Amino acid sequence: MNITIVSVGKIKEKYLKQGIDEYMKRLSKYAKVKIEEVPDEQAPDNMSEAEEEAVKNKEGEKILTKISTDTYVITLEIEGKQLTSEAFAKKMDELATYGKSKIAFVIGGSLGLSDEVKQRSDYAISFSKMTYPHQLMRLILLEQVYRGYRINRGEPYHK
Repeated sequence: MNITIVSVGKIKEKYLKQGIDEYMKRLSKYAKVKIEEVPDEQAPDNMSEAEEEAVKNKEGEKILTKISTDTYVITLEIEGKQLTSEAFAKKMDELATYGKSKIAFVIGGSLGLSDEVKQRSDYAISFSKMTYPHQLMRLILLEQVYRGYRINRGEPYHK
């Protein structure tokens, strides 16, 4: 399976880079995983709704350039479906079983995802009703993808 994580912004914190590198290494025996970063737009405090939409739209345009037409897109959204780790693993297994060999997970910027990106999404998931920094979300997502592979193969890890 080819998995792409399309994420807004760069990882600056060393501890996040180390965690991401660790899970990328662990995942390499299960799937081909790559991370595509798109620059985040300047989002000053006290923006109007129109200005926020403009920022999301600019980021969304950049995100969409990283996704090919034959890719199954899973967006991370607060309004998305919340899954257990086992249900997430099952979803990943179903995608592989039904020939979806290219999957892109999309993590938006601090303001979220544009409507255009949400419309391109085939499936929206939420890791919590809480809000997480998008840099930390990348690490959490990689851990759950890794956990999913371990669950699907009956390997010890997820208990």
